Amino acid sequence: MSQHETAARQMTEPDPATEAARAWPSATRREAGPDGAGAQVAAVARPAIRLESLNAFYGDHQAVKDVSLEFTAGEATAIIGPSGCGKSTMVRCINRMHEEIPGARIEGRVMLGDIDLHGRDVDVVAVRRVVGMVFQKPNPFPTMSVFDNVAAGLRFTGTPRGEIDARVQGALEDAGLWNEVKDRLGRPGTGLSGGQQQRLCIARALAVDPDVLLMDEPCSALDPVATLRIEELIADLKQRVTIAIVTHNMQQAARVADTTAFMLAGELVEHDETNRIFTNPSDDRTEQYVTGKFG
Repeated sequence: MSQHETAARQMTEPDPATEAARAWPSATRREAGPDGAGAQVAAVARPAIRLESLNAFYGDHQAVKDVSLEFTAGEATAIIGPSGCGKSTMVRCINRMHEEIPGARIEGRVMLGDIDLHGRDVDVVAVRRVVGMVFQKPNPFPTMSVFDNVAAGLRFTGTPRGEIDARVQGALEDAGLWNEVKDRLGRPGTGLSGGQQQRLCIARALAVDPDVLLMDEPCSALDPVATLRIEELIADLKQRVTIAIVTHNMQQAARVADTTAFMLAGELVEHDETNRIFTNPSDDRTEQYVTGKFG
């Protein structure tokens, strides 16, 4: 991983003490006013994410170079490539975490349906409402119970109190965690195992019903059994949430992804059906990478 991406990861990993207050957008997807302020983030149900000539910078260093790529609704897309190739930076541009880093900026567009998520009149809080994020290291809020971890976003977005219990249970069921925690909802989320904590974070993201779920190496710190559970979740969730997953694990990409994008030195080398990427890629660099000749 490059020095720039290492710094980016450290600076953009959420601080659990403040995450509940800053990462959960309004539950209402804002309608555009007469002057365009508060442009509606999601114009259609479950739209695809589309990158158009995306360039990302850390000061003078360019980490992502003119990437155009579509994440199809109802599918999982794996993003692969060697450390420092820009894949995590690219994903973090989608929900506008990249801009949290001093000196970081982007050029180009990130489209959700017909809305540019980086548009001047689009609320960044609303973007993070419809584009959820799961990080490499599970990060449940340390002072909150299992229940409150999942309910935090619902409360922040003004969900009626009478709906919260059902929404929390639904999110935990969607994350495959309900049966394991239903008798310990009042206990600290940090008391769960690593794999359970990661599924708790997924439940937290799902509770506010996002259109897109970004996963930045979500299984790299988990054991094989916990990894399998997360992969099974991805297969289930992609039916209703567009998923992009950054992974170094070639076998994982082959198992979970409908399409795979290969990045190298900040550029998108190739994006195709996953089976084709691993068996008959069109670019020699892709073949060299997936066969382990470099990276």
